[in-house]
Amino acid sequence: MRFPVRKFFSYYKPYLRLFLAVLACSIMTSAVTLVFPLLVRYITKDVLEGDLSTALQEVFAIGGLMLVLVAIQNIGNYFVDYKGHEVGARMESDMRSELFAHMQKLSLSFYDKEKAGRLMSRLTNDLLLLSELYHHGPEDYTKYFVRFIGAFCILFFINAPLTLAVFCFLPVLGLLTVYFNKMLNKALRRNKERIGDVNAQIEDSLAGIRTVKSFANESVEIEKFNRENIRFLESRKNTYKAEALFYNSFESIIQLITITVIIFGSVNIVNTDLDLADLITFLLYINFMIEPIQRLNHMSTQLQEGITGFQRFMEIMNMKPAIENKPDAVILPEIRGGIEFRQVSFRYEDHLDKVIQNLSLRIEPGEYVALVGPSGAGKTTLCSLIPRLYDVTDGEVLIDGIDVRNIDLQSLRQKIGIVLQDVYLFAGTVMENIHYGNQAASDEEVIAAAKHANAHDFIMSLPNGYHSEIGQRGVKLSGGQKQRLSIARVFLKNPPVLIFDEATSALDNESESVIKASLELLAKERTTIVIAHRLSTIRNAGRIIVLTEEGIVEQGTHDDLLARNGVYAKLYSKQFEL
Repeated sequence: MRFPVRKFFSYYKPYLRLFLAVLACSIMTSAVTLVFPLLVRYITKDVLEGDLSTALQEVFAIGGLMLVLVAIQNIGNYFVDYKGHEVGARMESDMRSELFAHMQKLSLSFYDKEKAGRLMSRLTNDLLLLSELYHHGPEDYTKYFVRFIGAFCILFFINAPLTLAVFCFLPVLGLLTVYFNKMLNKALRRNKERIGDVNAQIEDSLAGIRTVKSFANESVEIEKFNRENIRFLESRKNTYKAEALFYNSFESIIQLITITVIIFGSVNIVNTDLDLADLITFLLYINFMIEPIQRLNHMSTQLQEGITGFQRFMEIMNMKPAIENKPDAVILPEIRGGIEFRQVSFRYEDHLDKVIQNLSLRIEPGEYVALVGPSGAGKTTLCSLIPRLYDVTDGEVLIDGIDVRNIDLQSLRQKIGIVLQDVYLFAGTVMENIHYGNQAASDEEVIAAAKHANAHDFIMSLPNGYHSEIGQRGVKLSGGQKQRLSIARVFLKNPPVLIFDEATSALDNESESVIKASLELLAKERTTIVIAHRLSTIRNAGRIIVLTEEGIVEQGTHDDLLARNGVYAKLYSKQFEL
């Protein structure tokens, strides 16, 4: 993937003035640093070899100047460190917000393939490393470039031949850097993939901790985690091996540079081409010239980590949602709720076989329809096509005669309420979770929705009523209580179309009875589609549609279908026998 340079630097734009101030301070502190060896050279070569009666006074004056320079340097370094990190943190925050917002736009087909832990790693670890590059990268490269060029010019002025001899080592250092950087880039990318796998395993195990403990499978989860952890360790070991080779090769060449300066400098002193003060200054400035090379060498890991993080960031940002609004998408006004499937076929991206094949079905406004059939027949998939959680492979899905692909997504989904078997509640209070159905609703409307959902009484029995914390995924509530809150959310949303996806199949009889009453109240005067596993719950449906792998094989009322003694009658009899 070609590195998007313009996009990379675009994140500096909102903070450009502060960033330039940080760079200016960095250049200033680097320039101040270069002055100190010159002052030492002046003392040893001019002051101490001049008139000794005035030498002491001049030394104190230079010492005072050094203290002033130290103060300037420390103030500058404080500003660079504090405000530089602030710039990096602000950019990181902007990118994290942008990435999270983009993830919200991506379709369910993306999340079907991605693990939550890997995505969390991109939102946290990758951007944290990238923040360090955004701050330290330009600042450190500028600072050390100034030091290197300044030191080289001063050394060239002191002794040009010796400076050129030192300079001959630099191409070797450059080749080493290029070679090992390629190796490190691959290793660091592998590290990020491995830590993503570790995060995914942690997220999966902790989210299912109750299942783990109920099956006494702690050792299984530990084994799975250790397997991913060891893979991450192995990738880290390969990275450290490459780094060790890189840094030690670098250090060896730097030591050769120092030896070269000492030997050839000593020869020049013997030949009177160089005096002792100049050799001392030369050695001091060699450190100023070598230090940037050493620092840039160590920064190469940071550079590679940051670039790899940005590439992974852009991989997500460049992904287009599989489902998007058309430019001329219409906003739905109030709708009647008529739904029609015309020759609909669908298959998931990674499946060759179609889950639904040439299915046609019409549901009248306000009709109460139940979908039944064996698992895998496509009942949930069919309902997912109505709010465009997925798009049809072939055919059309229409609401009030309008193809759902021509409707603004938010407008479409606001008109549809979905109650699932697997209820998801967010960490927070009861009030916040019901409010999720309509952010603009008042507290009084939330309470009214809870009463309609038969949830008010149990909510008031909680320690803090509607302001009680329910824990991650509503862990402090029973299955029936969580389902009633999800129904209250839909009451608050007040949509004209409802989809119940096996909303009572996992509940006990008492909870099912309460929730069934709430669902029937919610379904009044709305187009309602119920996916049912317990056939006893949909006896009163206006129409029952039997869906199998062959498509729609039967439809009619409960009594009609029993009288036919077909697929529905067999399913019903089997459940009754059980």
